[in-house]
Amino acid sequence: MKGSGLLLKLEVSSDPRLLCVVRAAVENFTEICGFSPPACRAVTRAVDEAVANVIRHAYGNKPDQWIEITCRLVEPEVAGQGVPSLEIVMLDEGVPFEPDKVKERSLDEVKPGGLGLHFIRDSMDLMEHRRVGKQNQLRLVKQVKAEKPIQACEGE
Repeated sequence: MKGSGLLLKLEVSSDPRLLCVVRAAVENFTEICGFSPPACRAVTRAVDEAVANVIRHAYGNKPDQWIEITCRLVEPEVAGQGVPSLEIVMLDEGVPFEPDKVKERSLDEVKPGGLGLHFIRDSMDLMEHRRVGKQNQLRLVKQVKAEKPIQACEGE
């Protein structure tokens, strides 16, 4: 596959205590990709919500299951977006996601919960979900509208 060579791959257990690890890794990766601070926060929030949804809904809060998260910077022809994009693919073997059974609440309702899909859709340029064999696959894509060039990590 074509890409820039930037790749982050995590496999974490479905323990909610690891959400902070996922957030830190994704936030740092988006910074390296050249996203602006608000875009870094938006992508990180989207991934955090998606992982939390897998833990809660696909795995029923069982902390001993696995979630694989792959983040990579892809060239325009791979992304189908016309510009380099960040592609995030999440895999799990939990209960299949059934979009027609999801009850999103109105943004006007002031109460906790039910906004995860809103955050994900608002933060990303593309959200695709499908079942592949025994796995749920969520693909998120965000165009890189870099305000700064892609940078190396400190110490390199």
